[in-house]
Amino acid sequence: MAPERDLFSYPKYWAECYGTAPFLPMSRAEMDKLGWDSCDIILVVGDAYVDHPSFGMAVVGRMLEAQGYRVGIIAQPDWHSKADFMRLGKPNLFYGVSAGNMDSMINRYTADKKLRHDDAYTAGDIGGKRPDRAVIVYTQRCKEAYSDVPVIIGGIEASLRRIAHYDYWSEKVRRSVIFDAKADILIYGNAERPLIEVAYRLASGIPVADIQDVRGTAVIRKEPLPGWRGVDSTAIDKIGKIDPIPNPYGADDVGCSSYSEFAKAGIDLSKPVEEEAKPIMVQAPRQKPWELTYVKLPAFEQVSVNKPLYAHASRILHQETNPGCARAIMQRHGDRHIWVNPAAFPLSTEEMDLVFGLPYQRIPHPVYGKAKIPAYEMIKTSVNIMRGCFGGCSFCSITEHEGRIIQSRSKESIMQEIKDIRDKVPGFTGVISDLGGPTANMYRLNCKNPKAEQTCRRPSCVYPTICEHMDTDQSPTVELYREARNIEGIKKVLIASGVRYDLAVEDPNYVKELVQHHVGGYLKIAPEHTEEGPLSKMMKPGMGAYDKFKEMFDRFSKEAGKEQYLIPYFIASHPGTTDMDMVNLALWLKERDFRLDQVQNFYPSPMANATTIYHTEMNSLKNINKANKEAVPVPKGERQRRLHKAILRYHDPKGWPSIREALTKMGLQHLIGRGKDCLVPPEGKDELQRKPLRGGKPALTRHTGLNPAAKVTRADNTSKPKAKHNGQKPATPASTHGPTAVKPKAKRPHNGKAQRG
Repeated sequence: MAPERDLFSYPKYWAECYGTAPFLPMSRAEMDKLGWDSCDIILVVGDAYVDHPSFGMAVVGRMLEAQGYRVGIIAQPDWHSKADFMRLGKPNLFYGVSAGNMDSMINRYTADKKLRHDDAYTAGDIGGKRPDRAVIVYTQRCKEAYSDVPVIIGGIEASLRRIAHYDYWSEKVRRSVIFDAKADILIYGNAERPLIEVAYRLASGIPVADIQDVRGTAVIRKEPLPGWRGVDSTAIDKIGKIDPIPNPYGADDVGCSSYSEFAKAGIDLSKPVEEEAKPIMVQAPRQKPWELTYVKLPAFEQVSVNKPLYAHASRILHQETNPGCARAIMQRHGDRHIWVNPAAFPLSTEEMDLVFGLPYQRIPHPVYGKAKIPAYEMIKTSVNIMRGCFGGCSFCSITEHEGRIIQSRSKESIMQEIKDIRDKVPGFTGVISDLGGPTANMYRLNCKNPKAEQTCRRPSCVYPTICEHMDTDQSPTVELYREARNIEGIKKVLIASGVRYDLAVEDPNYVKELVQHHVGGYLKIAPEHTEEGPLSKMMKPGMGAYDKFKEMFDRFSKEAGKEQYLIPYFIASHPGTTDMDMVNLALWLKERDFRLDQVQNFYPSPMANATTIYHTEMNSLKNINKANKEAVPVPKGERQRRLHKAILRYHDPKGWPSIREALTKMGLQHLIGRGKDCLVPPEGKDELQRKPLRGGKPALTRHTGLNPAAKVTRADNTSKPKAKHNGQKPATPASTHGPTAVKPKAKRPHNGKAQRG
């Protein structure tokens, strides 16, 4: 495995003499003004080009430029022919292809698979400017344009399709995207470190076919890398008895019930290799058990037809994501294999500062004129302070893409960016719209035990409880907020990123600073559900943490003399959710006078743990064996998913007929009526013409005046008492994330940020 080096330690490419471009060129005319006869690297992207550190391709482009390369951008090309992919000429080194800040399928289709007619990452919010499965289409056009030019794919779409994966839109398991795209290298996760290494090797004259061992990349191979030893995934996480799948190629391979050849030979790969002592004073350090070791997953042909094997493969993949101890992954596709090298190491604070300090213009390319790009309008006065998330929410792709280790910028770097916004952003009003990232309050939170951090394979540091090694001191974030709001010319600093409230309650000073100075009337948080069934499959905390945070929120708001409200977000139709769970959630909402306007049905994004549960209807968060026979209820089909969404919006008359029908089938007719304990009114002739309750006001109603001793009458005729805290963490599953994604309007995009499922 190639050693990793500092991001800015590489010798500069000869073209450094051309200097820095005002904008990375999008046309030959711009290249001529810069004195370029050609581009060394051309980036092809599905988003409009915004030269801002919240947009992944701008970061990648400026990073490559800082290494001395001449970088051009082809943004949202016409994919119907190769012509538009040739507009900047032939790149000297490679094409870099990305679908953009969002997966192209999630960008183009709703959770109900309906085509969207808008696109927040396009000038004028116009839909249809990118194709379905953009990475595949763009790569094929690049190959048609110049067949001898290497193509490197990356970004969220490629990252989450790096092995065989369930595809929600075709409802089948698809191959690794690198096979369908016919790309040379796939980069997953944040791209800076592996991309700079690959570019350096190509610029040094190394053929792309020989670049096989870079961390954070995946390549197609006939066999493992030389010198590596393999272990079957079934020897690591033994699965129960599964009906064998015939090998369509007639050769021995990873069997459904077989173990590795190493296990059969009595070799334990979980232990270091024992070497004979050498007659020297100091022995060389022993090889760590995960070094030069790869895990052989069940083949694509097997996981595509066998759900237990798919669940098993998904579980193994998620165990091999910690850069400190991850093993390589190999999975057969036909007569070849996808080889996934271990993840790249996260950036240091110094590297993060340099990346965000590159010469971004912080505005869209002039080619778009006065047309507004909604994603940019949302984030133009916000600052990304960190990367990564250790929450591990099963429906979220952030952990899979950015990793669990938090990468934070220095306070000085962040303050300088705020001043740049104040001085350079046209029309700045003095309000910073967000200081955040994937999660608002994980800034500089890391494992207190470096050895534990290096070897940990937990998918979450806060579920089912907060790890004892996790630092929960949020005073660095408090200091950051205070210094930011005291900068001359800054009137207000808002926090729009999702607050991890089970972490927040561990530090009341953080909650106080947040509530009294950084809430613009409403604060969005995401309990996602109230019931244990879906919460356990989401890897989210119970409502005890929410109740404790709400109490603190109300108290600190009152102390500040402010009238402020919490806005909870919820997911309908998540795996593990029954109809009864949705009814109980609706009753919880009704008791608190919440009437949700925008709600989100679960969206099975590629590679997410929740997507695996959705596809297999098995609890892949646990080992799939005889002891784990848990059959997970999964709402599928348009009818049931619409019902769950309707129940979540119990106040909307359009959903009343289906809710009444469901309540009647469930024996819950007592919830149909006009009493305060009823969920929907009885049928009326003119109900579809009735105005929404309270004149159609949205679901932002206050709920701070409830009797704290009240009990919620649930549909299952039980009472759910309020959680008792007594100063301790609630004894409920603990994991939260930011607001549930509704339609993908500009949800604080940033470099590498993954959309939530």
